[in-house]
Amino acid sequence: MSYNNLLLEDAAGVRSITINRPDQLNALNRATIDELDRALSEADADKSVRVLIITGSGAKAFVAGADIKEFMHFSVEEGRTLSADGQRKLFDHVERMSKPVIAAVNGFALGGGLELAMSCHFRVASATAKFGLPEVSLGVIPGYGGTQRLARLVGKGKAMEMIMMGNAAFDPAYEALQWGLVNHVVPPDQLLSTCMELASKIARNSPAALAAAIRAVNAGYEPGADGMQREIEEFGKCFGTADFKEGTGAFLEKRAANFTGQ
Repeated sequence: MSYNNLLLEDAAGVRSITINRPDQLNALNRATIDELDRALSEADADKSVRVLIITGSGAKAFVAGADIKEFMHFSVEEGRTLSADGQRKLFDHVERMSKPVIAAVNGFALGGGLELAMSCHFRVASATAKFGLPEVSLGVIPGYGGTQRLARLVGKGKAMEMIMMGNAAFDPAYEALQWGLVNHVVPPDQLLSTCMELASKIARNSPAALAAAIRAVNAGYEPGADGMQREIEEFGKCFGTADFKEGTGAFLEKRAANFTGQ
């Protein structure tokens, strides 16, 4: 499948998805969100893909927000639809992927860009990355999960401060590391290689177990869900998979496991 706003590259079970709108600092318009939705579904269905990396093209921006020109004249109902559709097609889609998704944050991650990074399973940032939710300076609030995911990652007080200040917080990126917004901060020229190294290590593990772990962790943040009970259920299901038999067999036979994801 071809894409106008994305670049895809595969290497050793890792698929890199690069948002390629450098002249717009990789801003998320509706066409790009639709393409990301399709690319994620395609990757989820491809058994050769074990881990995904999402990044932005160029050195300036991961994603510098949503494309304001598309919605500045929207009505109340159009605004609700914009938020709901975006969350369903992209942000919730990323979070619920059965395969691990790493955000490689290579510059500005503002507004929708920070929301996209937060929906990934974890984040690696360039030392030059800048994070913020500037929506209140435009008379609106984060609408792609920012009010919820930020508080889960950095705590309610810091999230309130970031959202209310409306500027690029966590600059330099090491402050984002201290607050738990990102997992690693690396020099700019080591960002993608670090992500590839992490992804390659993850890709050696059981795809079935990785998917179960993602579902179990996510359940702890789902309204009305019992995270502990979901863990029990997912743990039990693992015993019925071919990956469990292969993993335990390989351990006892002192050899490397060859997981199929079944």
